[in-house]
Amino acid sequence: MNTFYLNDNESLPRHTVATIGFFDGVHLGHQHLIKMVMDAARVQGTESMVITFAKHPRQVLDESFQPLFLTFPDEKMIRLSLSGVDNCVVLPFDREMACMTAREFMERVLRDRLGVTTLVMGYDNRFGHGRKEDFDDYVVYGKDLGIDVIRATELQYDGQSVSSSVIRRMIVEGNIEKANQLLGYSYTLVGRVVEGFQQGRKLGFPTANLDISGCEKLIPTAGVYAVRARVEGQMEMKRAIMNIGTRPTLDDGAQTIETHIINYEDDLYGKKMVVAIDTRLREERRYEHVGLLVAQMREDVRRANEYFDQIAEE
Repeated sequence: MNTFYLNDNESLPRHTVATIGFFDGVHLGHQHLIKMVMDAARVQGTESMVITFAKHPRQVLDESFQPLFLTFPDEKMIRLSLSGVDNCVVLPFDREMACMTAREFMERVLRDRLGVTTLVMGYDNRFGHGRKEDFDDYVVYGKDLGIDVIRATELQYDGQSVSSSVIRRMIVEGNIEKANQLLGYSYTLVGRVVEGFQQGRKLGFPTANLDISGCEKLIPTAGVYAVRARVEGQMEMKRAIMNIGTRPTLDDGAQTIETHIINYEDDLYGKKMVVAIDTRLREERRYEHVGLLVAQMREDVRRANEYFDQIAEE
């Protein structure tokens, strides 16, 4: 995938089939849309293009907006490249662009700057100042500007519409397996391991305390999860359990994200860790004494191994 961060000096492909959106998560719905773009480009003998934004438009228009994304910017670009699309253009969305009407945006950006001749619209996507116009308006503007506007079909999975908002709700509710099905991959967190309370090591379950301060990524609901962890400098994804919550048995109170890599003893402090979250084993709860917590952690490890063994057999 060729990636262009739009400026006045870049030479862009012309006569492309394109789609536009923020593409948070690059989930199955987005992949379905991008495939339609690629198929149309193949038929027309031209190149395919995804047009996205460096920042979420709401971050520019509303300073109080606190985003909770499904993908980090770099992660989103990697997943877009895996789709097989030819080109990706990242627009520097600002207040000037935000003030453009849909027609102005189609003329000045899509046609004149990016050379788009076919625009495939997501079934519920809108753009332009105030998002006042709809698909029929885009078609009319396109005819005048020489842009063929096509509406993509909606993708449903097991009767469920696939969208970023639906996936976010599932993650918040702890339904991580269903969210992963709609994403098409396991939801991930990335952070650096920092020094924590070191209670886990004392209990026989050393944990890596993941620092994601300042992270604009959605954190799943509290609970214990079966996950796979990859440590900086290593390629293997290792079996692990992860606790998200406030550690009520130990009366800590502050939210932590702690990962225990099964049968792993190396020092992790200061290293970056990628955690792929596969399934939620249970909710977080308080135990009357530490001995019961240790017994439950042993059970969590057993259940995580059982889950991964089952997956390996499928």
